[in-house]
Amino acid sequence: MSAASANFRQSELDKFAALANRWWDPDGPQKPLHALNPVRLGYVAERVTLDGARVLDVGCGGGLLSEALAGAGAQVTAIDLAEDLIRVAALHGRESGVAVDYRVQSVEALAEDEAGRYDAVTCMEMLEHVPDPGAILDACARLLKPGGRLFVSTLNRTPAAFALAIVGAEYVARLLPRGTHRYEDFIRPSELAAWLRGSGLALEDVSGLVYEPWRNRARLGRRTDVNYVACARKPVTETSS
Repeated sequence: MSAASANFRQSELDKFAALANRWWDPDGPQKPLHALNPVRLGYVAERVTLDGARVLDVGCGGGLLSEALAGAGAQVTAIDLAEDLIRVAALHGRESGVAVDYRVQSVEALAEDEAGRYDAVTCMEMLEHVPDPGAILDACARLLKPGGRLFVSTLNRTPAAFALAIVGAEYVARLLPRGTHRYEDFIRPSELAAWLRGSGLALEDVSGLVYEPWRNRARLGRRTDVNYVACARKPVTETSS
């Protein structure tokens, strides 16, 4: 592997690969993701015209969001470093008839070949699982066309997030497998904003992403102290005629 593709923890890949065969089970270990997915799609669709757009889904997992984006008319490329997850995603795509270009590839490596190609890039529930989130965001920025938008969702590093996302979700309600998250890897919105600025992107919005386990429903909200979603835009630079 190149140095660019080393921005991962093998333990994290193994953890999620172990869930691959039940990724599309709405009552399985990814149950919260199934509830979050329509909200994530809606957030993107409100800010980007998906029909005909070139969209990259970074850290696509088993393809929940990738398929939803393609179903809305986007031309979707989806990447992940977990081969088992890409295999499951591609198989489900063949069964559902939804066309997505799935690849086992790092976003840093893709940015070397396809810079400036995409109208939108999504990176959902991934940044808290990698050693260098800033490098991921920098690669995402390079992949965007001028005027393109990056969409990110992650967990805030707060006592509320620790209580709900780790203690509540993993140990009490058992909505997620134990060890899914590490509190020290959660990301404050101010940290995310600084990385985005450093990558040349302008932060446009930060919204709370609220999951209600008692109803297995999700919605956008004002509170960003647990889960949140953000949108940033790549500026359009003027060129001389």
